[in-house]
Amino acid sequence: MESDKESGKEAKTIIKREVDVVILSDLHLGTYGCNAERVLQYLKTIKPKMVVLNGDIIDVWQFSKRYWPAEHMMVVKQLIGYITKEIPVYYIPGNHDDMLRRFVGFRMGSLEITNKLSLKLGDTRTWIFHGDVFDVVMEKGKWLAKLGAVGYGMLIVLNNIMNFFSVRMGYGKFSFAKKIKASVKSAVKSVNNFEDTVCSIAAENKYEYVAVGHIHQPEIRRVITRHGPITYLNSGDWIESLTALEYVDARWSLYRFSEDPVAQSVVIGKKKKSKPSSREQHEKLMVDLNVIPRPDNMPDDEDGMDTE
Repeated sequence: MESDKESGKEAKTIIKREVDVVILSDLHLGTYGCNAERVLQYLKTIKPKMVVLNGDIIDVWQFSKRYWPAEHMMVVKQLIGYITKEIPVYYIPGNHDDMLRRFVGFRMGSLEITNKLSLKLGDTRTWIFHGDVFDVVMEKGKWLAKLGAVGYGMLIVLNNIMNFFSVRMGYGKFSFAKKIKASVKSAVKSVNNFEDTVCSIAAENKYEYVAVGHIHQPEIRRVITRHGPITYLNSGDWIESLTALEYVDARWSLYRFSEDPVAQSVVIGKKKKSKPSSREQHEKLMVDLNVIPRPDNMPDDEDGMDTE
């Protein structure tokens, strides 16, 4: 395991868990609903040998240059840090970052952009893709899906405001979105159809596991299809569920931030800095990617990216 010292009021040593493969999806960076600080707290506690970003990492649909908090940039820097350490990072675009599908096949260092990923882990094969291609709503019209995304985003903002007061009144947190999905029969049927389709196609292609995201429903379960049994994996999201998939000791498991006191205790140091110019931002990105050497007058970056 690896130790890491966080910046903050008090230095704290974190013992990182070694993870063979971590699958993250549906972070929706750039939106008000994204729990970027929770993502960063989680990433600070693991030492992955492979990272799979399974779609909707940056929400291009709802992206606004007026909203890009420091925590969101720190998550990006943390992911870039894996690339600089030559840890394999696979970016599988989803529907909210579908513009990146134009760059499928692109490789830079240990980063690769691909539509799907097939992993041979031990004696089993795992098929990984975002899953939006099997979404009935996406088939009916992209404009309808975008409209729904805006509505969902507004619902999450309202939910956060209500939870702020609910927690202080001693009632705890609750989720509007989950209650609505559970109560609307068409939504439940759509999720079930999505899962059945994904499992059937994966089993037909002789996979033992299939890992998707997209529907924000974290789950691991065994499914029997007409092509044989298969294990369905869904990494969930970092809007409400705060979940990921981990492959450790030859088995897949579902990580839940709510059940991880170590990650919850991580202090993320945030320093007030003057806003850099576009040229300075570009130069910093090139340094982070090891494209150019660090200039003598550029200060070390203590936030976001691990240095060990």
